[in-house]
Amino acid sequence: MKIGKVPESVLKRSILGQIHTKREEVVLGAAVGEDCAAVRLDRDEIFVLSTDPVTGTAKDIGDLAVWVTLNDLASAGATPIGVMLTALLPEGVTEEELRMMVRQAEEACAKANVQIIGGHTEVTAAVNRPVLTVTGVGKAKEGKLISTAGAKAGMDIVVTKWVGLEGTAILAKERQEELLSRFPREFIEQAQQLDQMLSVLPESEVAVRFGVSAMHDVTEGGIFGALWEMAERSGVGLEIEWKSIPIRQETVEICEFFGVNPYGLISSGAMLMAAKDGTGLVAELKKARIAASVIGRATAGKDRVLLNGDGRRFLEPPKTDELYRILK
Repeated sequence: MKIGKVPESVLKRSILGQIHTKREEVVLGAAVGEDCAAVRLDRDEIFVLSTDPVTGTAKDIGDLAVWVTLNDLASAGATPIGVMLTALLPEGVTEEELRMMVRQAEEACAKANVQIIGGHTEVTAAVNRPVLTVTGVGKAKEGKLISTAGAKAGMDIVVTKWVGLEGTAILAKERQEELLSRFPREFIEQAQQLDQMLSVLPESEVAVRFGVSAMHDVTEGGIFGALWEMAERSGVGLEIEWKSIPIRQETVEICEFFGVNPYGLISSGAMLMAAKDGTGLVAELKKARIAASVIGRATAGKDRVLLNGDGRRFLEPPKTDELYRILK
């Protein structure tokens, strides 16, 4: 396609024609010539927004971009309603590539019961591969909004599923041929399928009912970055048992192959939580068939410590994600 807005025929055929999931709260949605979306809220509900781009990979970009943003809403305790998509595409992109991107986004939205309510699509010389930015719209009951800043000294720190899921899946897809030089194809395919676990909406619903005090989805910077950010926002210290952090063997081996730190690897699919009763929270999550682990506790003061047997290491502020060391 040529530089500029995508043609109206393409917009109707390959974008609007694929949007099927609808929400009753949406009173003005995606359409030709519409620059805004409108959502009706009840008097006791809060309008919650989040936005994120996906730039690190072009594989499954529609799926990834939607889940990253919906997870942000879920970490605030909000119910996602809609998303707006902004796609910046390189010159020469085909309509089929655009159609696939929107199809991926719609499939993710259908799983989460979320409507694509608008956006913008253009071809530009400013990018050399697709960049998809998703703005999420959600709602939360007044008094039920959850912040990253809610952790208090003495609370347990819990993480769901496993760290490194997103980064592992991306590396397994983007660097498949390199990995096949060491690992069986079946192993690589298992790693690629870890992106089926990127949604944290189910654990958010359990956590809100349980009464957690803080939540933070584990994205760029990995679990170490997320721990630092929660502690910094909450003004607490941490004592984290390194060996209690859950991680899959696929992540360990693929990170070892590329020489990267799995604990600094982008980790959508894992939710970090702070709760007075972490053991009780893990039990409730288990009832919902969601794996979770207590990995430590919040402390008074500002020391953020990783414990590994007799060893102690201090957490540092988030650094550039390990993924970007490989996908330059």
